[in-house]
Amino acid sequence: MIIDRLYRESVDKSPICVGLDTRLEYLPEYILDSDITIEDKIFEFNKKIIDNTFDLVACYKVQIAFYESLGIEGLKAYSRTLKYIKEKGKISIADVKRGDISSTAQAYGKAHFEGDFEADFITVNPYMGIDSVSPYFKYMENGSKGIFMLIRTSNKGSEDFQGINIKDRELFMKVSDKCKEWGENFIGKEGFSSLGGVVGLTYPEEFLKIRRNNPNTFFLIPGYGAQGGSGKDIKEILKDGICGVINSSRGIITAHKRKVEDEDFIRPIRDNTLKMKEDIEKWLK
Repeated sequence: MIIDRLYRESVDKSPICVGLDTRLEYLPEYILDSDITIEDKIFEFNKKIIDNTFDLVACYKVQIAFYESLGIEGLKAYSRTLKYIKEKGKISIADVKRGDISSTAQAYGKAHFEGDFEADFITVNPYMGIDSVSPYFKYMENGSKGIFMLIRTSNKGSEDFQGINIKDRELFMKVSDKCKEWGENFIGKEGFSSLGGVVGLTYPEEFLKIRRNNPNTFFLIPGYGAQGGSGKDIKEILKDGICGVINSSRGIITAHKRKVEDEDFIRPIRDNTLKMKEDIEKWLK
């Protein structure tokens, strides 16, 4: 199952997920100034990062919004990036945060689990209920695909809804209940479900509540680095074993800016990946 593969990569390599939230301003000057298409510029940047970090990380998360904002050429780079991750034998998470009624969700499933935009996992917003999640189950039944549904996100605005108390229990805990319930049919041999959850590192105490409530849920964990999370914050969360992948985007893929703008730009990016790996492993010992 894909979730077993992701777990093993997290244990054998590290629980790092590199976020390829690529913007034009993140590119080193030598690529940005080159006489090639936007598609080729974006893909060349991503390819260099993948080639020089795949031995250190569990997976890559590709946020579609940054590619959509560049139009057709951006989406071509998005497609090529997902295909290249697969070529390298690594796992891809398409950060698309889809959440709509059943018929629309079926189309989203076809778009992101098949064809030009095929990924191993996608992110899903469950706000519209089971109708917005169940259409993806058919792709998960044979273990080849998985989803991460939003539970407790790392942004400050999440307080507007996620932290609301309903009968003395936070809304995010009720969502975590549904994540556990809906994921029961997709548990792999490593003990985790292919229906995972997104929980931010910026709320470590709340994360622990969710972790205890969801023993079979594997997590996609944003909030490390630029958003303030550190290896120390995950010490308690992962003390009983790896239960998720920790995403860093800007903290890794912009490491070269204002330092190295030529072909050596990849060196500080790899260095920052190694530093993140060391930071996490220090607190897991």
